[in-house]
Amino acid sequence: MNIKRLIGCHVSTRGGFGRAARRAWDMGAKSFQYFPKNPRSLAIKEVDAAAAADCFRFCREKGMPSIAHTPYPVNIAIGDTKGAALYQATVASLQNDLTIAEACGSVGIVVHFGHLKSSDPLQGYKNIIQCLNETLAGWQGNAKILLENQAGQPGSMGITLEELVYVRNLADEPHKIAFCLDTCHAYASGVWVPGQTERFLERGHELGYWQVLAAVHFNDSKYPSGSGKDRHARVGEGDIGTEAMLRLILSPEFEGKPVVLETEPGLDRTHRDEIEYLYACINNAKK
Repeated sequence: MNIKRLIGCHVSTRGGFGRAARRAWDMGAKSFQYFPKNPRSLAIKEVDAAAAADCFRFCREKGMPSIAHTPYPVNIAIGDTKGAALYQATVASLQNDLTIAEACGSVGIVVHFGHLKSSDPLQGYKNIIQCLNETLAGWQGNAKILLENQAGQPGSMGITLEELVYVRNLADEPHKIAFCLDTCHAYASGVWVPGQTERFLERGHELGYWQVLAAVHFNDSKYPSGSGKDRHARVGEGDIGTEAMLRLILSPEFEGKPVVLETEPGLDRTHRDEIEYLYACINNAKK
């Protein structure tokens, strides 16, 4: 059985983007995720061309893909309901993230749908599509927006595969949009039930979801399926368990995709042990 999985983790960009790539490689990662700028702000960051080029060259040399994660304040569902200034700041921030990701040679930027408290639930989807359209208008780079499924918290959107696929299809330029699957979120929302993994995979194919999958957040869950709680656990230490997570990662749909851990680091403050554990599980599955 020939199984190639690009397992990595989220890393700090302290010291520059190139240093982040080397930090990931040194702990045994074959992919990684990073914040392109301050994760708690929408403020624009000037692209450090030298650091980005260093990252680009190193990753190309090692065959190590990367993804960028947009800052926490990004909420593309609210539109201009909180004011035109915040909306324009969100669009500008997303465009800034795309520019940085492109310079680093990354697959794309991970974006959540966000949430909107409104008596009209459709307004949130209209806002999301408008924001995606405005962000991507004129974008000519290879980096894509990677829509991530959410865990199902009250008011959140983008929980089901259907939502993600339909929103992408309704966007003006769907070819500039792909998906990032979060396993914890899929489990917590009840979208993925481990005992029904085959049906989950089949449904994704029926919708055309897997065909556009570009990255994976590979996280166990601290809470049961259907809880709607977004609380990641290290692989094998959560409610999902190693067996179910291994069944999913061994699926051909994950082949060649950056599979990123967003879990607590080990005793050495890295994800080296968790990465080694996953590769050991995969190697045992080959026998």
